Amino acid sequence: MAEQILIIEDEPSIADNITYALSTEGFGAHWCNTAAAGLEHLRENETSLVVLDVGLPDASGFDVAREIRSFSEVPIIFLTARAEEIDRVVGLELGADDYVVKPFSPRELVARIRAVLRRSLKREQESVEAEHSQFTINEQSYLITYQGEKLDLTRYEFRLLRILVKSPGRVYSREHLMQLAWEEPDMSLERTVDTHIKTIRHKLKKITPQTDPIITHRGIGYSLKEDE
Repeated sequence: MAEQILIIEDEPSIADNITYALSTEGFGAHWCNTAAAGLEHLRENETSLVVLDVGLPDASGFDVAREIRSFSEVPIIFLTARAEEIDRVVGLELGADDYVVKPFSPRELVARIRAVLRRSLKREQESVEAEHSQFTINEQSYLITYQGEKLDLTRYEFRLLRILVKSPGRVYSREHLMQLAWEEPDMSLERTVDTHIKTIRHKLKKITPQTDPIITHRGIGYSLKEDE
């Protein structure tokens, strides 16, 4: 089955050119001209990669990427006319795997898509080979198990723990965790992260009372023990 690419772009001419280039290279393509339609399609259909325009009529592409990351790890390539802004956003790790600046060659975009898909496959293979021994994550059902037992997590607890589990040993600042996990991080306080981490710890300790897999880095943030 051909890899399926979702195009969320409001300009028909651009979408047509991308769709044609993808089809000639053996990809399947589905076009949505609004953020709402794109999110609905992504939730209901198997998708290999999303090509996402930053300037959509009903939402910012940055907000759409953040929403996608709340339920999917599908690779995302931004289309933008503002190279400087996209550099900053990608640097903050708001969810994009790459970006292409308009105007662009459809062939260039297809080459970028192939490169991102290769990297994504490599990450998945490495993740399977080095799967964290105590945690498993089911993205589709929003479920994390610890020591083989299911954790009853809220939406933000799931997102925070997922971030830590996927990069054991990496230290995340509170601000960075908020940028990655919250839809509107600017509307919340950093101590909100502390509150959620506290409840996550409480739930983990119910399973292993003598072990705390989350490390607090005072004045900085949190990480997950590499040997847990």
